[in-house]
Amino acid sequence: MTKRAAGREKKIVAGGSGRPKRAAERIRESARELFYRQGIRAVGIDEIVTRAGVTKPSLYRSFPSKDELAADYLRDHGQERLRLFDAALAERPDDPRGQFRFWLKTLSKRATKSDYRGCGNSNAAVEYPDRNHPARKVATVNKRQFREKLRNLAQALGAKKPDVLGDALLLVIEGAYASGQLFGSGGPARILVEAADALIDAHMVDCPKSVLGHD
Repeated sequence: MTKRAAGREKKIVAGGSGRPKRAAERIRESARELFYRQGIRAVGIDEIVTRAGVTKPSLYRSFPSKDELAADYLRDHGQERLRLFDAALAERPDDPRGQFRFWLKTLSKRATKSDYRGCGNSNAAVEYPDRNHPARKVATVNKRQFREKLRNLAQALGAKKPDVLGDALLLVIEGAYASGQLFGSGGPARILVEAADALIDAHMVDCPKSVLGHD
């Protein structure tokens, strides 16, 4: 390797922190990008190690198999998304509906972009029908946690049947994840906020719309 090439590699590896990234960290980053964009099954180990700039032995020292690497990706991706959801609602705990609508607007914008690839956990569940597969197990845990968060939100909103509303909202959100990949900017995901509003209104204990927190 020439000095110039070595310098370029050092910059890539160090990133913006000035600290060289560990092999496992580079593998995770590369796998996350490739798995999300191309699908887990479509990506081979060779492509991951090439992107990460590591060797196969380095990968297998950190991850016993591709299946375990896929599970690690989904665990990291899923928990990050759950934290972002919690953070959005925590911005104004006195206005859960307003903050939920803000989160939905962000999702709607993301889901109507041309390069949108949906939800990594939902995609993995389709790729791996075997419920005992490590990736499928992690995806299921992430989805169950999100379902519970939506049910808790419905309870905070004062829904007559919070579990029913939470599940209805989950169905609408999953529809945005799936349809966003198919239709892009003109697709159903563009009305995600309106669809959620209609569901919430239908499940609220009778009260004036001004109290419900939307126009």
